[in-house]
Amino acid sequence: MTVRRECQESLTNEFEARVRPPLLGNSVRCSAPPRMSNFTFRAPQENFTVDDFELGSVLGVGSFSKVVGAKKKDTGQVYALKIMDKDFIMKQDKASHVKRERIVLDQLNHPGIVQLLFTFQDSHSIYMAFEACEGGELFDQITRKGRVIESDARFYTAEIIDAMEYLHGLGLIHRDIKPENVLLTADGHVKIADFGSVMVTEGTKIILPPLAASETACSFEGSAAYIPPEVLNNSTATIESDHWALGCTLYQMLSGTSPFQDSSDFLVFKRIKARNIKFPSYFSDEATDLIDKLLDIDPRRRLGAAPGGYPALKMHPFFKGIEWSKLREASPPKIALDSNDSTRDTTNISDGFFPKKSASIDSSDSKRGTRRISPTLELNAAKFASVDSFDSRWQEFLEPGECIVLASKIKKLRLLTSKKVQLILTNRPRLFYVNTSKSMENMKLLWSDNPNDITIQVLNPSHFKICTPMKVSSFEDKKQLAWHWKKAVEGLVSH
Repeated sequence: MTVRRECQESLTNEFEARVRPPLLGNSVRCSAPPRMSNFTFRAPQENFTVDDFELGSVLGVGSFSKVVGAKKKDTGQVYALKIMDKDFIMKQDKASHVKRERIVLDQLNHPGIVQLLFTFQDSHSIYMAFEACEGGELFDQITRKGRVIESDARFYTAEIIDAMEYLHGLGLIHRDIKPENVLLTADGHVKIADFGSVMVTEGTKIILPPLAASETACSFEGSAAYIPPEVLNNSTATIESDHWALGCTLYQMLSGTSPFQDSSDFLVFKRIKARNIKFPSYFSDEATDLIDKLLDIDPRRRLGAAPGGYPALKMHPFFKGIEWSKLREASPPKIALDSNDSTRDTTNISDGFFPKKSASIDSSDSKRGTRRISPTLELNAAKFASVDSFDSRWQEFLEPGECIVLASKIKKLRLLTSKKVQLILTNRPRLFYVNTSKSMENMKLLWSDNPNDITIQVLNPSHFKICTPMKVSSFEDKKQLAWHWKKAVEGLVSH
């Protein structure tokens, strides 16, 4: 235990050194909000622990983080809690992303930007608490509605532009504008999120740490479908890059798919470079013209970035009827909570303090043979699954409709040796492990479906055995989650 504690403290100290903000004396001075010489954060670092919160559904996942709904037990206040795995961040050299997002968000103040409220950390994870955006992602609305009607897309695009103008005015380039990073409040207003890829322009008013050695201004940041052609050609990202992503986002709202969608990133990049884009016949002339001008292959000619700037963009005929000075006072589109209801009221959407996922997911579970997950099991999965549990990282091992309930990187113990594996429990249910090489040939199925074919023996908080008629396998979980593995498996067996 002493050795483990020392290792955890060493990791925490190393991580804190990597993400500690710079002093003002070594940085560009920020005029608003003012900063003290020791860089006092507006959003404080608290001495909370994850046990101070009731955690709920996973709201979103990123390359090295996940966001869950969280309610503070003593106050009942609801937050969106971003959880980042320290070990993964250090190994992947992503500390600069965390540092950048923390420092930038602390200096932003706009109704269209998600607000960072406080942070805390433990030996394994760093946590950022954001204001709750109960309406979920804009991407969810596109998925549930099939495509967004033009009047609704006009409103969402206008509010995105309002926030982008604020960011660009401060000298910031977001670099990852897309429907997944556009959140909606309970009443449907837009909040831009995820500032891990943000960059500054010359003369910025924002304090920002330098890029990591592995990063450059023309490095690929964000999703393949939204990367502008100049970045693919190794040019530096500029504010015009965000305007390209805005055009892609508007196209996706109106059509239900991205303008350069293809079967692989390589083919997507080819289509972007060739500007191979087709406009559906149901697009209005105004929408087609706006998207066409935002997706100009020459960034200098893109509407909003070309001479005329944001005033020219706002005056485009597509935005006829938009009162820009009263945008946040306007009534937003109704939020669709599931695929069968595009206009449900969301007054009480946070009664359970988590946005509800599409009902079509539950209804189709019975067709695919998957099992409904109990609320208790969902809490365990949200709270204890490591960053490696995200479906996107292990998608090749999942069957259609299958999702991960619990996963962790652990040691599989042998008589004289051990090896690191990824143990994965799904709602199929299936329990299997994968060698860290992540090749399909290395997947070993331990259990599937039959409740009489598995028992979990917990030896201590770190060690447990998975017993099936064919084999007994021993595992060590350094996060001491042996009992949670037992409860998770038993939760699926009993449903």
